[in-house]
Amino acid sequence: MNTSTDLPDIPLPPGIRSRYVDNINGLRMHVLEAGFETRGRPCLLLLHGFPELAFSWRKVMPALAEAGYHVIAPDQRGYGRTTGWDANYDGDLNSFRLLNLVRDALGLVSAFGYASVDAVVGHDFGSSVAAWCALVRPDVFRSVALMSAPFAGPPALPFDTADAPAKPAPEDPVHRELAALPRPRKHYQWYYSTREANRDMHHAPQGVHDFLRAYYHHKSADWKANAPYPLKSWSASELAKLPTYYVMDLAKDMAATVAEEMPDTVAIAANRWLPERELAFYSAEYERTGFQGGLQWYRCGTSGAFVAELQTWSGRTIDVPSCFISGRQDWGTYQRPGVFEAMQSRACTQMIGCHLVDGAGHWVQQEQPAEVSHLLLQFLKQRADCDIR
Repeated sequence: MNTSTDLPDIPLPPGIRSRYVDNINGLRMHVLEAGFETRGRPCLLLLHGFPELAFSWRKVMPALAEAGYHVIAPDQRGYGRTTGWDANYDGDLNSFRLLNLVRDALGLVSAFGYASVDAVVGHDFGSSVAAWCALVRPDVFRSVALMSAPFAGPPALPFDTADAPAKPAPEDPVHRELAALPRPRKHYQWYYSTREANRDMHHAPQGVHDFLRAYYHHKSADWKANAPYPLKSWSASELAKLPTYYVMDLAKDMAATVAEEMPDTVAIAANRWLPERELAFYSAEYERTGFQGGLQWYRCGTSGAFVAELQTWSGRTIDVPSCFISGRQDWGTYQRPGVFEAMQSRACTQMIGCHLVDGAGHWVQQEQPAEVSHLLLQFLKQRADCDIR
């Protein structure tokens, strides 16, 4: 892997700098930073998802810094210019489990000299990390903004089983049923857990740049068929209603799936939220690193290997102020039936805002950065009011 001195500059807006922080839970962490000019500011931590980078926060960081915050956005473990992680498919998954990602976030906050941050903000898979940060260390992460991926709470422990016959954990039939549909399908998270997934995307026939262009387009509001609604159940017949970037055709890999929705040259030229110059940075980084680091996060989830550890917090809720922000055209809000509703009714006890932003699909902070910045600052003011009361 290249050293930092070999890497090209990042096309950042004024007021954001790139730097490295050593010895963060075994990582040399690459961080984007805004609002660093003066000391003593309250801190915000921004956590990206897949397949993104700290760079995905470039459009909201200046507004948050201008409002008086010190804003920190790392390339998370497995991504970008952060090093110290193992990209080997056969390596130990343990370092990519959710609680170690929380430890990464905690270490970074501490390295910058903060005992707490005003908010941790997470998008996509970063939303899961942010949720667990707030659940496990509410003293440090004093509020949480979840974006594009709602949180249902920790997994439940088996209950009232002392005098009942032991029952083996039931196999989830949904994957077998998806494969048996008249149009055979498979779920993307289980595909992402296969050995082939990284190779399929890293060596996509269309190249990494065009793969990412099609992938980002397909999940954005620019793809006009994104008109999400709640699904009734976690069943093959319901999941089959999801777009192919979530529930794929059984015989196709992700590169072939999104290639069918590649925008034409006119649409690419007209794209203002992800122009070619900015996409070129993403594609260069993923050409260099591959995708396996991010895919390891999915494998931690689908393997079930770390559920017992997370059950330590069974029954606990997120009790710090919270909000949810997603694109109105984002299927991510509904991809797990019932979770959006459970987040609001049970998992978060102080949810003071739940917003679906029109004109945004999955990449909400890139597609509609002004509205997302406004909603985040509104939330931060509301959470401060909660502290006063």
